[in-house]
Amino acid sequence: MKVVLLQDVYKQGVAGELVEVAPGFARNYLIPRGMAVKATVGALRRFENLRAAADLRRAERNKEYNAVAERLQGVTLYFGVRAGDTGKLYGSVTPGEIADALKEEIGLEIDRRRIGDKALRELGLFHVPVRLDANIVPTVDVVVFREGEDPRPQAEEAAAAEAPAEEAVVAEVAESAE
Repeated sequence: MKVVLLQDVYKQGVAGELVEVAPGFARNYLIPRGMAVKATVGALRRFENLRAAADLRRAERNKEYNAVAERLQGVTLYFGVRAGDTGKLYGSVTPGEIADALKEEIGLEIDRRRIGDKALRELGLFHVPVRLDANIVPTVDVVVFREGEDPRPQAEEAAAAEAPAEEAVVAEVAESAE
């Protein structure tokens, strides 16, 4: 069934767009909630200006997300946790805890479902993605260290270990370009 979306619908499309969806999804979910209307010639003409307004809103939202991404880039969060001798945590550092730490650190409230893919269960330095939008995904550095130890040396070790690997990749790319 073809419908014209009145709002942005996750994994379906953006406002003002003509999309093909399952008839049951349109009848039982989209149309009753006012998220879409059945595609007719009149509806297509009427919602042409809706698409332009949605594009403006999306551009404004992307500008806000880019500003948030700049604030998030370079943020390092430290979590002191209990861990075994092998470096495995007795618990985990969850996306919810990372969201709370971001709120304390930079005063920005981000939904925990947009942070990372899974809970962190080992000691070390992790680059956790924060999905603000489909195209805007800054990373936050998270250092998980043993309770009672100083986290700074562990973060520096991990950064030093990553630097040669990055330099090797840059060297490989330079050699292949020649």
